[in-house]
Amino acid sequence: MAINMPGAGPATEEVRPNGAEAQEPGKTGSGGKRLSPFKLYMRRFARNKAALGGLVLFALLVLFSLFGRYLTHWDHMEADFTALSVAPGVGGHLLGTNGAGNDVYAQLVHGLGRSLIIAVTVSLLTTAIAGLFGTTAAYYGGRAERAMLGLVHFLLILPSFLIIALVGTHYRGDWQVLVVVLTLFGWMLTARVIWSLATSLREREYVMAARFMGVSPIRTIVRHLLPNIGSLLIVTFTLGVASTVQAETALSFIGFGVKQPDVSLGSMLADGQNTLSTAPWLFYLPAALVVLLTVAMALIGDGLRDALDPTSQSGGRA
Repeated sequence: MAINMPGAGPATEEVRPNGAEAQEPGKTGSGGKRLSPFKLYMRRFARNKAALGGLVLFALLVLFSLFGRYLTHWDHMEADFTALSVAPGVGGHLLGTNGAGNDVYAQLVHGLGRSLIIAVTVSLLTTAIAGLFGTTAAYYGGRAERAMLGLVHFLLILPSFLIIALVGTHYRGDWQVLVVVLTLFGWMLTARVIWSLATSLREREYVMAARFMGVSPIRTIVRHLLPNIGSLLIVTFTLGVASTVQAETALSFIGFGVKQPDVSLGSMLADGQNTLSTAPWLFYLPAALVVLLTVAMALIGDGLRDALDPTSQSGGRA
């Protein structure tokens, strides 16, 4: 660090190798403009071809769930009793019908949308709860930290699957209730990871300065601790969507998730498992959407992790 004193020579300038100025957020790029952290991360993400492919695939799935219903005049609850378990393309049904005469295409559109709503909502809520809980425990420390971690460990040993199954059965597959129970039992492991990371941040100078200045704890947590683990929260949310899709599909497949008259990809898989030999499209079509959605979110999550990690070389040089 150079200090200009009266009568002293000019301050020495820091020398950087060529092209090094854009390697850190906020540094100037080759055009002389400062490169914002967001642009730097997006540039690194865009150089990951697999991540871009996952993003395009996810966007196509979302568009299909939003606008796919306009390509058919059938509703997912409407039954065509003149066409039971017909093959794709028969009787005006693009992807055939199931044993009750419901149009498979209409049910795929609705089921994908329902699974996406559940997955995104649960992942968003669990990430927010885990972030606030973990950073709060790390900030306070002492008895409060031990009590909060004790609650996390207690919830981790509960048979959450059985509780979710019982609640789902009692409320007859209401998807809002499924969102609540998946959220209540889905944030603990993430909170434990965030707490371990936040314990190293609570001793940083900016956190200590905020304490000495009398800044409220919640303001310190929201303004200083959470932004410094933002990359972890983003990746956790993205991968949480994929894991929630799998959890919802598994619960609906065994009869503890979404039930008729509502439809999800998991309930469609459950209905199609008994007709694999006679009507295989009833199983393989929703299975293909589950696989595509899971792969897309996994690729996006890996790409975000590499883009937000300054030590990763997967995104190339910024």
